[in-house]
Amino acid sequence: MEKTDTLVIGAGQAGIALSEHLSQLDVPHLVLERQRIAERWRSERWDSLVCNGPAWHDRFPGLAIADVAADAFAAKEQVADYLEAYARHFKAPIRTGVEVTRVTRNSGRPGFTVETSAGLIEAQRVVAATGPFQRPLIPAILPEQPGITQLHSAAYRNPQQLPAGAVLVVGAGSSGVQIADELHRACKKVYLSVGPHDRPPRSYRQRDFCWWLGVLGQWDAQKVQPGREHVTIAVSGARGGHTVDFRRLAEQGVTLLGMTRDYAQGVMRFQPDLAANIAAGDANYLALLDAADAYIERNGLDLPPEPQARLIGPDPACVSHPVLELDLAAAGITTVIWATGFAVDYSWLQVDTFDDKGKPVHQRGISAEPGVYFLGLPWLSRRGSSFIWGVWHDAKFIADHISTQRKYQAYHAPEPVAPASTVTAPA
Repeated sequence: MEKTDTLVIGAGQAGIALSEHLSQLDVPHLVLERQRIAERWRSERWDSLVCNGPAWHDRFPGLAIADVAADAFAAKEQVADYLEAYARHFKAPIRTGVEVTRVTRNSGRPGFTVETSAGLIEAQRVVAATGPFQRPLIPAILPEQPGITQLHSAAYRNPQQLPAGAVLVVGAGSSGVQIADELHRACKKVYLSVGPHDRPPRSYRQRDFCWWLGVLGQWDAQKVQPGREHVTIAVSGARGGHTVDFRRLAEQGVTLLGMTRDYAQGVMRFQPDLAANIAAGDANYLALLDAADAYIERNGLDLPPEPQARLIGPDPACVSHPVLELDLAAAGITTVIWATGFAVDYSWLQVDTFDDKGKPVHQRGISAEPGVYFLGLPWLSRRGSSFIWGVWHDAKFIADHISTQRKYQAYHAPEPVAPASTVTAPA
């Protein structure tokens, strides 16, 4: 049986970041990856995907992304190459092509036994760095039927992949809105189901929204507000980056719909919430502009005003008179793309650190099961936790904790010293 102190499972941005910090602290460790380094960036995203943050922001501190200007948006292959180069940069002990199938706590001795496709490994600590995008979620709304292709956004690659006909995209976060826009530009008839969302400006007064969230302290928010756990962010780095504007999409020919409700007898039905969702997104957008203006005034910054950013056009007809029912056959819809997010899958991690819904119980990644850690999850410690730069800081915290635990475990009580004999001087 192979042995190591800390076993990191997953060689994406989380596993690589942790490996760097563990290496700096001289913690013996091994990183296992079932496919290639940064595989999800390479094979589980659509062809034209780029980062939603500029290259100066969406990276680790110690290395810039090669051949990408600071304010440009790196393509998915460039991100994958960057993560692989970063791992080589500090000689990360990564072993690819090895799948972890089961982790159990040892009985009568410390540590864990890890079953893998390449044999058994015993580790004192295990870090689940598999991230949040593990199992695509498709709501049980539309049953499989002839003439309708259903796929998750993780399986979408390009417009040429789809059959002829119109497309319904369900979900209007970054993935859904970019896929809908791409399909429309490819001359597809597109319907877009829009739920609650945040809609930041791509940039405002010569600063990217990533910069604004940083200086305004919003990346460091530690708790998601009640009721906003599933609110997505509609932002895009495509075509050089632009502010998402649902009204403009509608004017260009995309039909907006409310949240998808249910399906019966060939008809998809939608919630009557489209106008409210668009208005809430506008309010979020304007609130960030207000906060940015106040910050500029408070700090005396010389950033030019941008009054046109506050111009919001009238509601298009599909918003003011929403479509609540859609006959898929009559609309010519042959494809439904579910941009509905992901669920985690820790079925392989058979330890006592999950709640009754299967979610990991942890404090900043330190789990309720001693020796087990989580890294790369949204809101692990703050809003920025699931971003490349954010996971790097979370990884440092976890690596420091592991190093401290190793020092406790290495402690040995000093050997008792016999008391010095007492000699009584003669009277």
